Amino acid sequence: MMFSRGSQWYRWEPHIHSPGTALNDQFRGPDAWDRFLSTIESLTPPIRALGLTDYYLTENYEELVQHKNTGRIPDIEFVFPNVEMRLDAAGKGGFINAHLLVNPDDEDHLVQLKRLLARLSFSARKDNFVCTREDLIQLGRRTKPGAIEDHVALEHGVTQFKVSFAQLKRVIAESEWAKNNVLVAVAGGSRDGTSGLREASDNTIRQEIETFAHIIFASTPSQRDFWLGRGACNEDELRTQFGGLKLCLHGSDAHSIADVGQAYQNRLSWIKGSLSFATLKQACIDPANRGYIAEIPPVSVIPSEAISSIAIADANWVEPADIPLNCGLVSIIGARGSGKTALVEMIAAGCDSIPDTARQNSDSLNSSFLARASSHLGNARVTLHWASDESECRHLDGRETESSVIFPRARYLSQQFVSDLCLSDKHPSGLSKEIERVIFDSHPAEATNGAVDFSELRVVRTCRHRLSGAREAESIQQMSKHISKELEKERLQETFAKDVKDKKGQIRRYEEDLRRLTVVGSDARIRRHQALLTAAQAQRKKRKQLKAQHRTLLNLRDEVASMRRTGAPEMLHQCQVRNRGSGLSPDEWDEFILDYKGPVDELLDENINRTNNKIEALTGRPSKLSQDDSSSIPVDSELSSLELNVLEDMIARVEKKLQDDRKVQGRYTALSKTIGQERDKLEKLESRLRDASEAAKRRRDLQLRRIAAYERVFDAIIAEEDELNALYSPLKNRLAKASGTLHKLGISVGRRADTAAWAEYAEEKLLDRRQAGPFRGRGALNRIIETELKSTWETGTATDVKNAMDRFIRKYFQSLLEHAPVPRERHADYRTWLGEFAQWLYSTNHITVQYGVTYDNVDIDKLSPGTRGIVLLLLYLALDDEDSRPLIIDQPEENLDPRSVFDELVPLFVAAKERRQVIIVTHNANLVVNTDSDQIIIAEANPLSDHDLPRLTYQAGGLEDAVIRKAVCNILEGGEQAFQERARRMRVQLDR
Repeated sequence: MMFSRGSQWYRWEPHIHSPGTALNDQFRGPDAWDRFLSTIESLTPPIRALGLTDYYLTENYEELVQHKNTGRIPDIEFVFPNVEMRLDAAGKGGFINAHLLVNPDDEDHLVQLKRLLARLSFSARKDNFVCTREDLIQLGRRTKPGAIEDHVALEHGVTQFKVSFAQLKRVIAESEWAKNNVLVAVAGGSRDGTSGLREASDNTIRQEIETFAHIIFASTPSQRDFWLGRGACNEDELRTQFGGLKLCLHGSDAHSIADVGQAYQNRLSWIKGSLSFATLKQACIDPANRGYIAEIPPVSVIPSEAISSIAIADANWVEPADIPLNCGLVSIIGARGSGKTALVEMIAAGCDSIPDTARQNSDSLNSSFLARASSHLGNARVTLHWASDESECRHLDGRETESSVIFPRARYLSQQFVSDLCLSDKHPSGLSKEIERVIFDSHPAEATNGAVDFSELRVVRTCRHRLSGAREAESIQQMSKHISKELEKERLQETFAKDVKDKKGQIRRYEEDLRRLTVVGSDARIRRHQALLTAAQAQRKKRKQLKAQHRTLLNLRDEVASMRRTGAPEMLHQCQVRNRGSGLSPDEWDEFILDYKGPVDELLDENINRTNNKIEALTGRPSKLSQDDSSSIPVDSELSSLELNVLEDMIARVEKKLQDDRKVQGRYTALSKTIGQERDKLEKLESRLRDASEAAKRRRDLQLRRIAAYERVFDAIIAEEDELNALYSPLKNRLAKASGTLHKLGISVGRRADTAAWAEYAEEKLLDRRQAGPFRGRGALNRIIETELKSTWETGTATDVKNAMDRFIRKYFQSLLEHAPVPRERHADYRTWLGEFAQWLYSTNHITVQYGVTYDNVDIDKLSPGTRGIVLLLLYLALDDEDSRPLIIDQPEENLDPRSVFDELVPLFVAAKERRQVIIVTHNANLVVNTDSDQIIIAEANPLSDHDLPRLTYQAGGLEDAVIRKAVCNILEGGEQAFQERARRMRVQLDR
């Protein structure tokens, strides 16, 4: 059974000479071969595949194979012949060198190679020479008569023999064996390579040679970039002009022991794949991902986050028990029910990546393999070996995760997880939340302000503006209540004026009646009594005002004490909660407790005492006046300066003298009391009238303040919008620069005005739609709002919004009042309605800052399940840069059409495997072939017995392995077509 890690990076030495090489042999001494082999064996990093090079001949290659068969160069698993020859095209540095790299897997390859070389000929000295050892010696002797010894004649003959490029093309094209087993390489340098063909007349032959070649022997970064379509020509231009991208390789070209394996500037050749000729072919198909020139191979994954193998114990239903895994893209294929999902679930279980919910519902057909097999697992366990040489063991029944906090070492996207995300109709969807997680992870730790997830970060970043907006909205509500009261007062002003007028008339009539109640000889007393009553009423009014002031001062002192005792500490506590990350010490926080600016305690005590003194002075001590003391207070004295107790005592004495006519005196006293009461009422009415007459000014001032607060609310909303834009900016900036599928993904942040809900509330709760006017009928209000306000609410500045609302109110306010459902005559109800109406009019609850993800300009929550699947994979494959853990996906092509798989997913997987280990279960050939999977694991299952699990068997390898390619074609629908599509896409023609 075949099992390997598949495609891995190995060092190749494609161009190295050995002792006995036909030209420039600097390997001296009888032990040259031993020293040559020992040098190769000591190289670091070790050579794993070697192309033994000689000019036109294979004898040295054959000798190297014999040495390997005796146990030498054990690290080298693959040796192949590299036949070097000179073409008849010459540049400034000399003739162009070409190389035939030959597949050694064919047992007859040397015979076939020599037959092929024998078809190449060279004409000289009126004779024709073919490319064999004998003819090369003859050519040397004919062109250098003094060359008697064979090795001297051979060396000279090799320098003379030039291969016609046209003949070489024809000979290879005419040989089916050559088309399948020979790769052509040409030197790309200026000394003996195609770069030396610089003259304009040689551009055509240069392009012909480079088009014909599969491989360019060149090591400079500029050369490699050019042949990968990253230089003067892009990929399409390379395919048009040169037949495709070219694999660049570099060897030591050693002709001496000192040069063996010593590539110029340590530019070593690395090829990804098994150590075989098929791998070399695969590298020619995909040179960008399969070939590399550098001192060390590409490092794409973090060792501690790449699984190198999985071992399954106490599970005799799995074979083999130890399964090595590639650190790149691993594709698990097989028929339905063959154990593909079982394998990824065992891997995920070893990574603590299976959620508890996945182990439940074991009777469901949609439940996981481990859930369905739970009764058969027993003590089965899985051990994961990581590339960092650490290991972890977990029981397959999940017992280690039952009562502990786990930290998954891989991200596992099961079929159920993907279905839940892609089919959910919840808002926001799970997919949106996953994207938020990626956005959160894209921010550096220092920019997250201690938040643990995106939701918390969003709150942290927008809290200040939301609180500011909430404070302004609260002040608007309070001002709206005050404005409604002022409007009510404005409407009652005429009523208050009429009441004042009526009350004054009534008092005048009472005073006339009082004057008529005169008794003979009592006129003076009555006038005196009236004056005393007036003075006493004035003093009582002053005392009443002073007592009210005294109560207010006492309340204010209590409020000050309460603020210090309760209010300020609670406000400080709330401030500390909102600003936990301030880093302030308790002593520093104490400085923030609110207190009053001045010495308010002394001020209040002083005013309370002063008011008390005034009340006492106004009231006076109990009067000691008697009947005989009346002469002590002159009739013409200033009564307003007398104490209230004195005035009341004088009133009592005057009233006692008026008892001569008790009937008149009683009526007089009652009428005087009524006049006093009515004057109190008049005073209140006049106060209300003054208040109402000033209501319009106060209302206008409040309206200006309210509209300013309304503007500040939108300042806060726009600031929140700006914060969210900044929050999304890392991802937005990346998407703006992206191309292809990733460019379809977008982030939208903006205000949304739910005018329908706002208008519907007013129509249902606040307006009478039956009234004639612009707002008559259901929906009329919303239509006007959408025209007048919606656009400005959603896109305007705060000043634009304020101005738009100003215009709306001036235009429609009276019409809105006319639709009031409460008659104005019902003052209390109308005042209540006005307050509710004003609060609605200036409310902003219907304005929200919304953010979301779009794909092809469609909101993610409105996408089809298949398109959501694409977005989900975009998320994990292309955007989740911060997560370098293994990504395990069970059937990523689910819900996607085949074209989408090829167009959308293939590039994503190709890019993702360069930075993290990816393990997928798939039925789609494109996801295996056109992603150039690094390892393909083939799953098979024996029939399920009545009381046991099916026997699961696995084998694995790379796409360069014929057995694997055949399995891909047999198992996956469209496998053969996928290989053809890949060849078409790469524009390779390895059949020439």
